[in-house]
Amino acid sequence: MSTMRHTAMFGFGFVLLLAQENFFRVTNVGVRVLEGLHVPARYAHMPGLVPALVLPLILFMGVHEYSLARGAGISFVLGYVTDLWGIAPVGLYAFTYVALFTLARVASLRLAAQTRWMQFLLTLAFTFVQSGIVLVLLALFGKDTWVPRSVFAMAVPHAIITAVTGPLVFRIAERIHGGTEAARASGTAGQSPRKLPTGTAAP
Repeated sequence: MSTMRHTAMFGFGFVLLLAQENFFRVTNVGVRVLEGLHVPARYAHMPGLVPALVLPLILFMGVHEYSLARGAGISFVLGYVTDLWGIAPVGLYAFTYVALFTLARVASLRLAAQTRWMQFLLTLAFTFVQSGIVLVLLALFGKDTWVPRSVFAMAVPHAIITAVTGPLVFRIAERIHGGTEAARASGTAGQSPRKLPTGTAAP
């Protein structure tokens, strides 16, 4: 059942990646609607106003103390796909997501993530941590000095929009987590009792 849970979380993470990569399409539609209503939308195209939808899922797995090996593996694959689909150097987000999962798991922040408000703050804090890790790695290993400066300029709007989406991702992840728990419980209850050999008295 642990395999089912981790597979479900990976599938959800892949869906979040697809949504994340196409978020600009939703933004463009929203801008057109606002412009049609003659509502100013000059902040809609602000650099960095794209959420890291996968990050709250990684935090969820960390605070719920998912298997270190499997949780880190899921984080690595999702980060690697993020690198491939984006313009980041390959390995940048793969390493960053594994580091964030490990940090959330070691910190044991389950109690801090019980309310939606705390989930917002937790996601906000870890998004800034993510930006810090990315900045350090780009400064150390990047070839273009302009890239770290652009990432730094986008850090605040990126953290805010990611934190806004955090509670929603947590809620869906909780449903998936609870669904796999219920499936495991029903599967255990449905197991037939072990048959005793003929002539053997039951205890």
